[in-house]
Amino acid sequence: MSLDFDLKEIVTATMILFAIIDIVGSIPIIIELRKKTGHIQSEKATIVSVVLMILFLFVGDKILDLIGVDVNSFAVAGSFIFLFLAMEMILGVTIFKEEITETTSIVPLAFPLIAGAGTMTTLISLRAEYQLENIIVAIIINSIFVYFVLKASKKIEQILGAVGLNVLRKVFGIILLAIAVKLFATNVGALFN
Repeated sequence: MSLDFDLKEIVTATMILFAIIDIVGSIPIIIELRKKTGHIQSEKATIVSVVLMILFLFVGDKILDLIGVDVNSFAVAGSFIFLFLAMEMILGVTIFKEEITETTSIVPLAFPLIAGAGTMTTLISLRAEYQLENIIVAIIINSIFVYFVLKASKKIEQILGAVGLNVLRKVFGIILLAIAVKLFATNVGALFN
């Protein structure tokens, strides 16, 4: 089996995944999760999200078919998690309980924040257009960036300060709510067809 690396495909797939993962836009959520749990396991979250993305790239549609769930149902479920996270950010309420310390790096960080329904759906779409090896390189490049953002979240919080962080949290909470609504609206219609 010969590998067919193509720089243009790698760059395009990387940029598409970067926009979908939107780790920079998720900084307020990451900081909020770190505040609740005391720390975030950056390595664990990154590794789990890479494994999920690569696994889904190869067998995602088959796994969903096997358990009787379509991509639209998957996306609607992800939209509910985004909705709850957005409500926490906007209203200052606690929905996710404090005792989730051990699993925070996986849920909601690795999934659905990093490797969520939008990312999974995008990977299935990319697979139809690009070579697998180029998509895998794009996943790895994005994961390296994700890791550095997760590691730097404490410094980012110090730079922004309490007021800046609060404003950013509310703004990104509204953006996250809009993403949840869009993800829900885009996929819910397909569930009834």
